[in-house]
Amino acid sequence: MLTRKQYDLLSFIHQKLQETGVSPSFDEMKEALDLKSKSGIHRLIVGLEERGFVRRLPHRARALEVVRLPDNSAPEELPTRNKRVDLFRSQELGTRKAVLRNTGNSVQLNLYGRIAAGTPIEALRDQSMMVEVPITLLGKGEHYALEVEGDSMEEAGILDGDTVIIERAETAENGEIVVALVEGSEVTLKRFRQKGASIALEPANRRYETRIFGPEQIRIQGRLVGLLRKY
Repeated sequence: MLTRKQYDLLSFIHQKLQETGVSPSFDEMKEALDLKSKSGIHRLIVGLEERGFVRRLPHRARALEVVRLPDNSAPEELPTRNKRVDLFRSQELGTRKAVLRNTGNSVQLNLYGRIAAGTPIEALRDQSMMVEVPITLLGKGEHYALEVEGDSMEEAGILDGDTVIIERAETAENGEIVVALVEGSEVTLKRFRQKGASIALEPANRRYETRIFGPEQIRIQGRLVGLLRKY
């Protein structure tokens, strides 16, 4: 749920991207929302980022992209991807952003690193690695890949060394396998269940225990949508 000012800022950024292909400056945003300082704009952008509505590239001026619009906006209203932001992203990722192969049957995704399917560890954000994925495994959202480390999900058919395909998401349904950020520092792959104010991260191996957290301790970062395995 967006605040009024977050909604207004998102609408203004969306409009500017459509009209000019370049995101507005902080001064332009401050003036449009009639705020007294740029710090207020910064807080609004951080809130939009955390909710998955916009994305910034680090160390780049005016490199801001609208990822999605509120539910009351039709998908076709999403602006054409900012070509300048695309250029910046290519530079950030060493020109290795996700690109369809000539066959149209596969796509390259960023392989960010290893994720524990045992004791939680922090997922490595190695943006130099890529993995080729059949396009049939992907939905309409944004995706990335992680290499599984450990055996706590083996009864769900997820083994040590497998590559899991993750759709970025901030919410999950009970029973879905998710990438969860635990207490702000560790990332793990587990089955998600929520009951009342408690969230359970369940392993798929009887040798491991289910861990229970409060909602403020867990942040969903994606849902499992596919798996790759080398023999």
